[in-house]
Amino acid sequence: MIMEECDKNMKRQVYFISDSTGITVEALGHSLLSQFQELKFEYITLRYIDSLNKVENLCQTINENEDEARPLIFSTLVDGQMRAKLSKANAHIFDLMGEFLTPLEEILNTQASSALGHTHGQGPDKHYEHRMDAVNFALLNDDGITTKHLDRADIILIGPSRSGKTPTCLYLAMQYGVYAANYPLVEEDFELMRLPNALLERVDRLFGLSITAERLHQIRELRRPDSEYASLKQCRYEVSQIGILYRENRIPTCEVTQRSVEEIATRILPHLHLP
Repeated sequence: MIMEECDKNMKRQVYFISDSTGITVEALGHSLLSQFQELKFEYITLRYIDSLNKVENLCQTINENEDEARPLIFSTLVDGQMRAKLSKANAHIFDLMGEFLTPLEEILNTQASSALGHTHGQGPDKHYEHRMDAVNFALLNDDGITTKHLDRADIILIGPSRSGKTPTCLYLAMQYGVYAANYPLVEEDFELMRLPNALLERVDRLFGLSITAERLHQIRELRRPDSEYASLKQCRYEVSQIGILYRENRIPTCEVTQRSVEEIATRILPHLHLP
């Protein structure tokens, strides 16, 4: 491979190309490029590139690029003709499908179907419907709105307000079909230093989110600036009290301060209360 000199202060163009949603190629591409933190990248995602004409137009745009460094292209195009056409672009191509499909065809002694958009298709209807039901469950049981349906929960997330419980529940529901509820611990719980009865009755389903007081303060300041709720003193108090409750009730926890929703979810999955 030809090595190119590139100014580290100059943004390198990166294209994510997909014949469907682009979720897969974005996730893998970002994961790989995150290992080069000293470099700057300009990300361009092109979704539903599902015809030769679209690939030709893309190649023309890239070939007209006058930047010193050739762009990077991460592609999950499935169709062989479109992949071959894309390979002619004046760019560094990372053909993520081609890299694996050909060896798999040889091993399995079967040709791939080359069906567009199947990397993130809905799959069997029952799986899609289950995930949508899980999303509805997460919304219905968000932020302690009700406790009537907690017996259906695979997991109940607890923690201070603004620690990431809601987005984590929704991600678990959409990605894995997990029935996740969340319940914020509040001032009354800290004063009594005991979990609410609704949680004590289901302590085996609880999972706690931990966060530093400093990060919690930053997040709350965006929501309610200069309030007692967002003060560093209040955040330190809540984080301290919640830590005690977690330990006394032997609740498994995850430190979320520096973690993404995806990382938090993977920490939770082994603790699911499944039938």
